[in-house]
Amino acid sequence: MATLKPGDKAPSFSSKDQDGNTINLDDFKGSKLVIYFYPKDNTPGCTAQACDLRDNYEHLLKNGYKVLGVSADSEKSHQKFISKYDLPFPLIADTDKEVLKAYGVWGPKKFMGRTYDGIHRTTFVIDENGLISEVIEKVDTKNHTSQIIK
Repeated sequence: MATLKPGDKAPSFSSKDQDGNTINLDDFKGSKLVIYFYPKDNTPGCTAQACDLRDNYEHLLKNGYKVLGVSADSEKSHQKFISKYDLPFPLIADTDKEVLKAYGVWGPKKFMGRTYDGIHRTTFVIDENGLISEVIEKVDTKNHTSQIIK
């Protein structure tokens, strides 16, 4: 689904996190960034993925990665999700789907014979210079960190 590929410049964005703080891609210049797009707060796969990243957060930091989650959920939904699972990283509330569309992860999906628009679970690893170094489309929600740090 994602049209971005390794070597591409990561699309710039400016959006609000769970606390209403503005987060920009430029905030992460000089750091490696894991930006993961997921369908919905408090669903089984999304919770497993967030908790795997939480449980391995120190390992990610030690390897120079910062983490940012993105879904179309509201700031309030993100606040509850972070609080319930003690997530140590920010979540962007992309309710207008601008970041989702910029990264090419919003589009047609099929489920039980029905087609609808939704978020394709995808993770982008962005290097210190703002270039995409990896695109993970087949996300293993329970072991996602091992897909990022090999």
